[in-house]
Amino acid sequence: MAVADTAQYSTGVAPSGGLLTGRLSAMMFMQFFVWGAWTVTLGLVMQTVGIGNLIGNAFSVGPIASIVGSFLLGMAAARYVSPRMLMVILHLVGGVLLFVLPSLVTPENGRTFVWLLLCYMILYMPTVGLANTIALKSFGERTDKFPFVRAFGTLGWITAGLIIGWAGLSASPEIFRVAAVVSIALGLYSFTLPNVTADAPRDESVLRQVFCVEAFGLLRQRSFLIFMTCATLISIPLAMYYAYASPYVGATGISNVGGTLAIGQMSELVFMFSMPWLYRRFGVKPLLLVGMAAWALRYALFALGDGGSSIWAVYLGVALHGVCYDFFFVAGAIYTGTIATPKGVNAQAQGMLTLFTYGVGMLLGSQIGALLYAQLPASPTIADWQHMWWYPAIAAAVIALLFQFTFRDDTRKSAA
Repeated sequence: MAVADTAQYSTGVAPSGGLLTGRLSAMMFMQFFVWGAWTVTLGLVMQTVGIGNLIGNAFSVGPIASIVGSFLLGMAAARYVSPRMLMVILHLVGGVLLFVLPSLVTPENGRTFVWLLLCYMILYMPTVGLANTIALKSFGERTDKFPFVRAFGTLGWITAGLIIGWAGLSASPEIFRVAAVVSIALGLYSFTLPNVTADAPRDESVLRQVFCVEAFGLLRQRSFLIFMTCATLISIPLAMYYAYASPYVGATGISNVGGTLAIGQMSELVFMFSMPWLYRRFGVKPLLLVGMAAWALRYALFALGDGGSSIWAVYLGVALHGVCYDFFFVAGAIYTGTIATPKGVNAQAQGMLTLFTYGVGMLLGSQIGALLYAQLPASPTIADWQHMWWYPAIAAAVIALLFQFTFRDDTRKSAA
């Protein structure tokens, strides 16, 4: 790398040519490959080895890590260490932990496995924000290139699921070793990433930044408070999909579970690029409402799907992921930016949205899902799974109705 290029990167501005886009796309591909390689079929793995009772706890570590890792490690360390070096350290150390995890996926070591998984996720979760930071700072004002780069993250997740499925590892603890190899590779690759600067300390105290004091002030707006409340509530049934979709799909008789669930990410990719246009055309409320309704429909399809004549309902429910995720979370992030940007607290508000959805909401959902799963027999039949999916289906429908009758898009009214 030329000295001039390094100097530009150190100021947070990098050339925005095709080579840079390719390098950042490769980073995003590996970033989400690591996560997608194990999280999609972890529930099936744990049920297969006889620790299905710990699935809820295993899927609670992500929300906890979102809070602990992103707010403490991500925000504090980023003030003193460059994002590039943090990516190197976190992915190399995380890769070592991933290599250890398969040996602990046993009935004897199940609880130790959950604790070590928590340690790993505390390391991993900050790298999601770090990858975004490196990409956005490298592009400078050409942030319009970011959606293209971020799409490679979804491609990485899809590729991981397809490889796991085709290799016959959907129910094997070896999924962690696949992730470990790519994590180590990404850690080494991160040495070559643009050396963008760490965030400059602001005038306000670190505690005010960490606890998003200014962002919480946005909740005084009635519409934003209702949005954040419904976003948290819809994340509760959402958590059940991530934790229990893989054992359910396996119970229907589908052998390539990883490949089947990757259909959801394929549909996500289709809708991702259309979201800015749809948001401008229809506004936030119709998009959020469609996203919530899609969650209710997906779970209803799972409650109807089986391994026989209704197998189509299983595939359709998985394929709805693009509508479920993009119409709610992507539109929600755009709406949050619309509310927060005039106040100058966009980054804090996005962090608060992550805290309430991936943190509080999904943590509650993982624990509630664990209680529902505990009511099933040790080897659930397809009828048992169908009965369980009605609970999140009804919950999502109720939340959608609550949102419909209480939320008003003040930003669209003022724009008009």
